[in-house]
Order: sequence, then structure tokens, then C-alpha cells
Amino acid sequence: MTLPMPELHPAIRPAAEADVPALIGLIKELATYEREPDAVKITEEQLTALLFGPDPRVYALVAEDQQRVAGMAIYFLNFSTWEGKLGIYLEDLYVSPESRGSGLGKALLQSLAAIAAARDYGRFEWAVLDWNQPALDFYHSLGAVPMEEWTVHRLAGDALVQAAKPYA
Repeated sequence: MTLPMPELHPAIRPAAEADVPALIGLIKELATYEREPDAVKITEEQLTALLFGPDPRVYALVAEDQQRVAGMAIYFLNFSTWEGKLGIYLEDLYVSPESRGSGLGKALLQSLAAIAAARDYGRFEWAVLDWNQPALDFYHSLGAVPMEEWTVHRLAGDALVQAAKPYA
């Protein structure tokens, strides 16, 4: 089944397999911006399999500036039991510093919102670091609101392994 793809901003398009090296580069730039330059472990092979394998569960849009990939939005689907609808969870939005202020970030977000609306998804969500005031201001300017009563929790690393052990 092919899902509807609305018309996107002229600088925005779905990622192609040839974009994977550029996406890895942008992921590394984002990690540096978020003060975690050594945290990136994903390889080109992993990202290719996730985005373009037989049953993709991760999706990406790219933003082009002067015929180069200058931004990305990597997302996956989530689900609302209350609404009975899928939604988009934006894992990473990033525009390279030399292309910031050009409208590419807004175009990426608007394109994801258009995809969600065209597919009758119930929501479009993402997390923002508390210290990233430029991002917070940008998202608020678009009408996004923080989910202040909700706190994200995460199991990872050793805690995930411990939680996965059989009952004692």
C-alpha cells in the first residue's frame, strides 16, 4: 500500500539511498551541537537498512541548499491508543549552520506536518533539549506547545539489559 505524499516545499524531498553519507554527516554535526560528539554509533550500512530495507521503520526528508543536502528530518511512526491513529515522531531535525535562517528548518517541519495531515495521522511530536532556546523559540513560533505534564523516560544500556532479565 502506497501512502499519500503531499506536495512538499521545493527544497524538501524524501531521502534517497544516495543521501545516506550526507545524513550520517548531519547526524554527527547534530551530535556535536548537542554536546555529545562521541555518542554517534550508527553506520551508513545501518542507516541504509533502516531507511531502505524491505520493511522500513524509519523515514527521512532532506533539505537541499545549492544542490547539496543541508538539512534533515528523521522520523518514525508512533501510535495513539486514545485516538486510534498513527502519528509522526520526529527523532532529529537539523540544518547545517551555513544554511540556517534560510527557511529550511521551517520547510522540513511544514513538510512533516503536511505528511501527517495527508495521511490522517493524529499527531506530530518531538523532544527538545531544555537548554536549546533557539529551537524552543522556533517551535513555539510555529504553534507547537510543550507537553509540560509529561516527562520522557528512557531505558538504555545496562539499565535496559537489567530490565530485560527474567523475573527473579
